[in-house]
Parts: sequence; structure tokens; C-alpha cells
Amino acid sequence: MAQIIDGKQIANDIRTELKGKIGKWVQEGHRPPQLTAVLIGSDPASCTYVRNKMKAALEVGIDSITKNLPPETTEEELLQVIQDLNDDNSVDGILVQLPVPSHINERRICNSISCEKDVDGFNEKNVGRLCLDMNTLIPCTPLGVQELLRRAGIDTFGKNAVVVGRSKNVGMPIAMLLHADGRNDTCAMDATVTICHRFTPPAELKKFCKLADIIVTATGVPGIITADMVKPGACIIDVGLTRIVNEATGKAKLVGDVDFEAVREVAGHITPVPGGVGPMTVTMLMKNTYIAARNLSKMRSERK
Repeated sequence: MAQIIDGKQIANDIRTELKGKIGKWVQEGHRPPQLTAVLIGSDPASCTYVRNKMKAALEVGIDSITKNLPPETTEEELLQVIQDLNDDNSVDGILVQLPVPSHINERRICNSISCEKDVDGFNEKNVGRLCLDMNTLIPCTPLGVQELLRRAGIDTFGKNAVVVGRSKNVGMPIAMLLHADGRNDTCAMDATVTICHRFTPPAELKKFCKLADIIVTATGVPGIITADMVKPGACIIDVGLTRIVNEATGKAKLVGDVDFEAVREVAGHITPVPGGVGPMTVTMLMKNTYIAARNLSKMRSERK
């Protein structure tokens, strides 16, 4: 039976550590880090995500504010809001809750956020720095996966890892963090990485997964990873999150990409859904905001 990697507990531990660091930072005479979220419209899921982020900020000592914009906000109006936040020295971190309405170009919005305040790590310059294994703000979910592996004591050096998922915000940066040289800025994990995705033929996906010491899956396809695909003792990190409804009862529940009950009989370590990667994503956002605040404070001091 696999050991459960408790993302909720690990996230709580990191938040306690972060609260202490921020408290010390403030005692040294600095203001608390400041995070501003921009929410366009009133999508229930997006509103919940933002509330959870603001709650986490309060918990660790980060000042936060949410700018609520109407759904008819134009792209140019949103760009101006972001530019004002870029220019505001009291703001350390900026996040625009995704997805944005369909009339707004998401890539243009992500690239408009100052790299130094891009706590989601989605600006193409920050993504490029990650790919070059340079110091940067790393996307929160991949950073959370890296931290889960470390704190669970999973050996990655020279191990075979399969990332199932190729999104530019999750799958790709997870693969970069897994395979890159641990001696460089991102403190990566020196694994040998294969990238698959939802359209990899099932027989090929099974072949690759059976060789893997570590599987990180992020497709949003419930049950894509089954027990017969898993090498005994492998570590399974399930980033997938899908809401499904039981047709008989009408009740909804959240599930991951992994057939959890069957796979846990084979794997050595496994993350649950919910309670695995999800809490880590929000916690890494708080970590990035603290890093951004420290970096910006240093930059402002050097300019004086």
C-alpha cells in the first residue's frame, strides 16, 4: 500500500515557515509583502480560487487586495490596470485570475505583468529564464510539485520520470524542473524525463509509465493512469482535478488523473485528490510573493 503524500500538511508546514520569515522581515523594518489579484467577472470557481489565495495571504502575513472588474472590461482597460500596478511601488505581486473572458488575449495579459511582480510565473520572459535554468519566479503548481517530491524524500537523481501533460503553465515547467541540473539556479532534480500527453497512444503511454520511477500527471482526464501502468514502488504525483457528477445521486466530487484506489496498491508514494498538489499551489504563490518583495526591496535600495 502506497504512502500518502499529504499535500495539505506539507503546505501547512511551509506556511508556518513562511509566516516566520515574513514576521522577521517586518521586524527588520520592511513593510509586509503586498499581493494584488485582478478578477474579471464573477465566475464562481474563479471567485473561490481568489478568496482562497487572499485567505492564505492573510494567514502568512501578506497584505492583499482584490480588484474586481466587470466582465465587459476591455483588453485595453485591463492592460491599463496592470500597468498602474506595475508602476505602484507598494505592490510586490500581481496575479490576474485565469481564465480571462474570451474577448481578452490571455498571452498578452500575462506578458504585460512586470517580470519582477509576476508571482504566477507566466510572463514569457520568466518562462524563458526557467527553461534556461536561471533564477526566476517559477509557476506555482510546478514549484509545488518540486517541493512535494523533496519533502516526501523522493530520490530523483538519475531516476526515470514521466510527465503526462504538456501545458505551458504546468506540464512543461514540471518537466523542466525534473530534468535540469540541480547545481544551477532552479535547484532542479536531475531526473531523466519523458513527456507524454492525453493523445499519446494508450499502449505507448503504458510502456513509458511502466519504466518510470516517478509519474507526474496533469491532463485533466480522470483515470488515465491505471494500476497496470505503474511500476511497483513508483511515486505518483496527481495534478489532475476534474469535477464529476454521479448520475444516480446527482452528487459531484473532485477526482484526479489517477485511479487512486487501485494505483495505491502498487505505488510506493501517491498524492490524493483533493489534498495533494492543490494546497501546494496556493502556498507557492505566497512563497513567490515573499521572494518578489525581497527582490524588489533590494532593487529599490540599489537605485538610491
